[in-house]
Amino acid sequence: MPATIIETNATPFARVAIDPVTLEVIENALRNARVEMDATLVRTAMSPGIREQGDAFPLIADHKGRMIVGQFGSFIGGFLDGYDGTLEDGDMIFLSDPYSVGGAISHSNDWLVLLPVFKDGRIVAYTAMFGHQSDIGGKVAGSMPIDAHSIFEEGVRIPPVKIWRKGEYNEDLIKLVMHQTRKPDWCAADLNALIASCRVASRRVIEMCERFGDDVYISATEELLARNYRAMKQLIETSIGEEKVDFEDYLCDDGMGFGPYRIKCTMWREDGRVILDFNGTDPQSPASINFFLNENMFKMFFGIYMIMVFDPQILFNDGFYDLLDVCIPKGSLLKPEFPAALSGRTHALGRIFDILGGLLGQRTPEFLCAAGFSSSPHLFYSGTDRNGQYFQLFQIGFGGIPGRPMGDGPDGHSLWPGFTNVPNEFLERYFPLVIERYETAPDSGGAGLHRGGNGIHMTYRFLEPGIVAIHDDRWFIKPWGVNGGEPGARARKILQKADGTQTIVANKLEQLTVEAGDQLHFITWGGGGWGDPLDRDPALVAKEVEQGLVTIEGAKRYGVIIGDDAATDALRTDIRARRTGALPLFDRGGEIETLRKSCLEETGLPAPRQPVWAHAALAAE
Repeated sequence: MPATIIETNATPFARVAIDPVTLEVIENALRNARVEMDATLVRTAMSPGIREQGDAFPLIADHKGRMIVGQFGSFIGGFLDGYDGTLEDGDMIFLSDPYSVGGAISHSNDWLVLLPVFKDGRIVAYTAMFGHQSDIGGKVAGSMPIDAHSIFEEGVRIPPVKIWRKGEYNEDLIKLVMHQTRKPDWCAADLNALIASCRVASRRVIEMCERFGDDVYISATEELLARNYRAMKQLIETSIGEEKVDFEDYLCDDGMGFGPYRIKCTMWREDGRVILDFNGTDPQSPASINFFLNENMFKMFFGIYMIMVFDPQILFNDGFYDLLDVCIPKGSLLKPEFPAALSGRTHALGRIFDILGGLLGQRTPEFLCAAGFSSSPHLFYSGTDRNGQYFQLFQIGFGGIPGRPMGDGPDGHSLWPGFTNVPNEFLERYFPLVIERYETAPDSGGAGLHRGGNGIHMTYRFLEPGIVAIHDDRWFIKPWGVNGGEPGARARKILQKADGTQTIVANKLEQLTVEAGDQLHFITWGGGGWGDPLDRDPALVAKEVEQGLVTIEGAKRYGVIIGDDAATDALRTDIRARRTGALPLFDRGGEIETLRKSCLEETGLPAPRQPVWAHAALAAE
């Protein structure tokens, strides 16, 4: 049954006319409140993932639970429909179980705090913040086991509970939760940061209501939603056709030898609405790479992509959701059934953006982006140092951003634009390691008129024995290029022992033992290229060779011989003469079997071979 909201003032809000100046002031005040939530979080949290990298997501919603400002879209409507408790003044909800909120948070490492904002006995808003916890218990340090077969192996699951009830803090609940984690100091600080961020936003909403009046504030939020609806409706009518288009991409593997896993989406416009249908996506995995994709979250992904490509000035919020229908089949990789493991959902989450690019760009190739929003590489390193102190690192790495219509993809950038890297000085100060190398991986970005962003080559030298885990993708299936651009390079991970011997290791692995003096070369994938590489300015290629972004040999992919204009013209003429037919709209680097062969040649690692259905049958046995 739906939540019971207890309001002591039953007077409904009156809809009033809002002048443009007042609307602008309230809109920007809400934007600033969201920024203040982030600032509060990073100043209060302790874990590197939140404090240094910003792996947390704020939200301010209206009195009905619809997001006005934020990043991931509002889950609150679905939560209210499924929550069988009450919401009263002074309450605050705490949860981490994805199955309890329809996937609005997608793995149990994400702790979410939700605060209903009451004023004079009525709810005027909701504020929420969730952030990734570095450890929540479970079978491995970091709580994201690749080989988990159910969510019960991934650490503590918190159903929707009241961390505050009518203003009273539930201290016993927090003691119980913190007892499950290997890093209770980090988790306690991070949780307090989430709470503080929500309270800051709550105060700002109350201040706006007091300044303008409750009815004006509520009417302004309604208009912001309506304005977004109108803008998105026009974008959809001009950018999405009635003819069905589909696109598919693949996760390389599940870390257990099986793959690749297909994600497929079909899109069309019907009666003014966009239909996005994921039928054709592979069944859920018995491992942890499943991504419980919330429909509202995907609608927000779609809206962000549309807005950033076509009209970046639009404030994205939940107002346009009625214009989209999303169909995700149950039991699929994107809608796994309980108790499927979910902790490794990052790879499918990243792949969703590549798929959106492939879908939305087919009708207008001039707006098409290549692949490169492909994953979010994770490194875990844990152990006990020589002083008997336990250490545990969780770090998110960066890859190459795809080539785009407006220019090159950034080198070594995060999938999420708000993320930052962990400073090397921070890593060396707080963990027993040295960063020997932190640089772009030349030639890893796909060649094109607009080059795909290079990946990163980061080398860790471990000072203490410990256990390492690696979570990455795009080591088998390449980030594809578009409009004649070439695919980006694959990811690679190399373990170098103290005696200099090197071994290429898997991109998804657990429990890799390292000794003092060992080095790990953590090399991420590059973004796909955009447009014909032969159209790139030779002077720009030469400059990038000088900068170390492209090698002399790599320059030949652009038909460029450094320092020799005549040889460059001759090489480009020869390359064009050897072409047969038009350049491909998408270049994946070959079919699966071709990629399988080249993967073995490049890495020495056998590519995943078993079909997904065989994996499911094996698990059933």
